[in-house]
Amino acid sequence: MNTSSIIANNLLEMKAVSLRPNEPYTWASGIKSPIYCDNRLALSFPAHRSTVVKAFVALIQKEYPEAQVLMGTATAGISWAAMCAQDMDLPMGYVRSSNKDHGKGNKIEGKLKKGDKVVIVEDLISTGGSVQGVVEALREAGAEVLGVVAIFTYLLPQAAKTFADLNCPYATLSDYDTLIQTALARNEIRQSDLDKLNAWKQDPNDEAWMNR
Repeated sequence: MNTSSIIANNLLEMKAVSLRPNEPYTWASGIKSPIYCDNRLALSFPAHRSTVVKAFVALIQKEYPEAQVLMGTATAGISWAAMCAQDMDLPMGYVRSSNKDHGKGNKIEGKLKKGDKVVIVEDLISTGGSVQGVVEALREAGAEVLGVVAIFTYLLPQAAKTFADLNCPYATLSDYDTLIQTALARNEIRQSDLDKLNAWKQDPNDEAWMNR
């Protein structure tokens, strides 16, 4: 198996990602979804955690070889950024969702100099909205954002638009298409579920996918 398939298989094995095309989850936004993702669970499985870190390091070295600093997203990206930075012998920090309401009121934690070439580490990309604020904060601080890496992406059209508008590339270890094919091979879903799963990805706000 390639790296994307290995990561997808591990996520399913840990139940960090689960698929329920016939009993949809409801996200906080109200969207009905056939998939639920909680990559924080991977932190509890040392072998799978190590696989993610090694894959992240290889991806960063391939896509962003000039990286000087790794910055995690708060809170899900912090631990992954820290472990990758340790392996790569790079400085690390993280970006809060808003300025701290005490002390120095920092939004960016960790040492960051103007001109530093930064890679942002995230666990999941859905629409890209949460990463957008991180990219903007780092650019305002004078950093050069090389791009974003994440464990998994739903491959939603909105994410592609968000990153295009930001003029910021991103790369992930695995993705929705690989996951559903891996789940099919594991007999966790049926061939007849694929129409629903593919329709949801095209427009998560259109609940017509549930009637496929």
